[in-house]
Amino acid sequence: MLEQILSLPIEKKVGQLFFIGLSGAELEKSSRELLNIISPGGVCLFSRNIREAKQTRKLLDDVRNELSIEPFLSIDQEGGLVDRLRRIVEPMPAADMFRKSQDIEKFAELTAGIIRLLGFNMNFAPVVDVIDDVRKVSNNGLYSRAFGNSKEETTEFVSIYLETLQKNGCLGCLKHFPGLGASKNDSHEELPLVDIDEKELFEVDLLPYQKLFKTSEVNAVMIAHASFPKSNLQETDQNGKLLPSSLSFNFVTKLLRQKLGFQKLAITDDLEMGAILKNYEIGEACKMAVAAGEDILALCCNPQLIEDGYNEVLKAVKSGEISEDRIDDSLKRIADVKNKIKSPSEFDESRLQEFSSEIKALKHNLS
Repeated sequence: MLEQILSLPIEKKVGQLFFIGLSGAELEKSSRELLNIISPGGVCLFSRNIREAKQTRKLLDDVRNELSIEPFLSIDQEGGLVDRLRRIVEPMPAADMFRKSQDIEKFAELTAGIIRLLGFNMNFAPVVDVIDDVRKVSNNGLYSRAFGNSKEETTEFVSIYLETLQKNGCLGCLKHFPGLGASKNDSHEELPLVDIDEKELFEVDLLPYQKLFKTSEVNAVMIAHASFPKSNLQETDQNGKLLPSSLSFNFVTKLLRQKLGFQKLAITDDLEMGAILKNYEIGEACKMAVAAGEDILALCCNPQLIEDGYNEVLKAVKSGEISEDRIDDSLKRIADVKNKIKSPSEFDESRLQEFSSEIKALKHNLS
């Protein structure tokens, strides 16, 4: 895989750095053209793309067949409020409902089984944000999405979920680094200010990451769009504004890579969120993310923004503003994780009825 990726022309090399969304439930002409222009490293589906099981599997098979390099095919399947598959199987419980390891194992096993049957190979989960009783009052959009009620529980439960998910053939992705649990607002709308000091950041929010990096096989981490004004790591941009962690060299390279030693994939949260678009042009944001040390740039909705972001990064590489060696560093990490991709399961629609029954039984155990 590495040799195959590194031998690509520069246009396709840059494409590997993009994780994109598609417009509809079928691979229509415009989406097919977008795939051919970008040659993305990954594609993420959302509720707009998912109507029923057979259609979803065909869409993913079509995407896979359209691309010369095996793509990451992902979804945000957390359960609870973030459940993209509720049209296909019984709605899944939220992460904060779990208290027993065997229930978490079953939850992850079911999630991986359904995802692989539909044709996905990756899940943008679990949420690793620490949300205790004090933090639950914040209107930050996280609500019931995180495991556990303390830093210790979050670490334990996330480890069980991630290991089980990946043991069953589905790659996971920890999010939202370095931690959104104490944020007061939702990054979908605007840039959150996480008003905690350095001590709390390291001893609470980063503790699960530190332990998981040592004890679990973590293949990908999603970087939050957030600012931490009381942290020594916080940077400002050229206009003096607080720089989002997703675009920050201090957070991505100095903290995640150097201090915590993480050498697998760093993925931005969706760069089309308000936290980014209200402050930066998309091309500028994409270049800043690469400069910060991100491996994969998520652009999940607007085809024009996807193309604009890709074109700006490509232009920067061709002009020497971004070195090809820098791109190759990310491609090596991408190839390493892509080597772990498992083929989808054989499609069997009747199996989904069994999965639904198992989800109902699981929810009964939790009540």
